[in-house]
Amino acid sequence: MQRTEDHEVLCFVFVTLVSFAEYGHGHGHAYSSQHISRHEGHPEIVHLHGHHGHNHIDYHTHPKYTFEYKVHDDHTGDIKSQHETRDGDNVKGYYSLHQPDGSVRSVHYHGDHHTG
Repeated sequence: MQRTEDHEVLCFVFVTLVSFAEYGHGHGHAYSSQHISRHEGHPEIVHLHGHHGHNHIDYHTHPKYTFEYKVHDDHTGDIKSQHETRDGDNVKGYYSLHQPDGSVRSVHYHGDHHTG
């Protein structure tokens, strides 16, 4: 009877050790999010005069939007984000990336009808 009890205890200890050893080697928590806002208005009528004298009407909507996304994955170390807004010719935004050494690389940008 002692041999069976020893075997049961040994199996229990083995299963417990394996479960503790595997703890932390699974996939960690990760999340990703994104957000897009479109601000649509009424189209603006633009009268264009072509080479042939014909009056051409072109319909343009004022471009306006907001865009954002984020990724945070502790398992792979992939941590990054981007945000951008546009209102007509004006665009501004930023993006950031966490480097493997722990530093964060960030870029802020803007553009308009003068700077592109």
